[in-house]
Amino acid sequence: MAVRPPVCDFGAKAPDFALPDPDGRLFSLAQIAGPKGTLVMFICNHCPYVQAVIDRIQRDAAELQALGIGVVAISANDVAEYPQDAPEHMKAEALRHGFSFPYLYDESQDVARVYGAECTPDFFGYNDRLELQYRGRLDASGRTPGDPGAKRELFEAMAQIARTGQGPQDQTASIGCSIKWKTQ
Repeated sequence: MAVRPPVCDFGAKAPDFALPDPDGRLFSLAQIAGPKGTLVMFICNHCPYVQAVIDRIQRDAAELQALGIGVVAISANDVAEYPQDAPEHMKAEALRHGFSFPYLYDESQDVARVYGAECTPDFFGYNDRLELQYRGRLDASGRTPGDPGAKRELFEAMAQIARTGQGPQDQTASIGCSIKWKTQ
């Protein structure tokens, strides 16, 4: 089911975390944070919305890292119900697409909950003070890739944040598959 997250809550502080990558190495927000800002992305392997833009995500992440933006991706899906999102498959996905950023596993789903993540992909763009400035989409893509010349909304917003510390006021919410929450 397609889900649209809420609009940006400007100034909300980035919640701290310590999550493992598929090899068990722990990464914290402090380790990820960049000198010009930080991008926290909630993605997963199986989502058609993510798969439609995964190469664009990697392209934009690498270019943002060059601008001083720290980047991380987190998968929080219930792997009992969606085994293709398990850590061993996350590692293969990161290698296949040449991720330049850590891809972390939120097994408890606590980090996704505290961030308010709702879908994959869901993007949270913070300034250098770890204040939320962007909660929008990558571009106009949906379940299929958008036009190759589509406006790079996430990239442009994060580049603006790197320059000014503030995100654009006009943001279009991302759309994607709902996070696959564990049943309690």
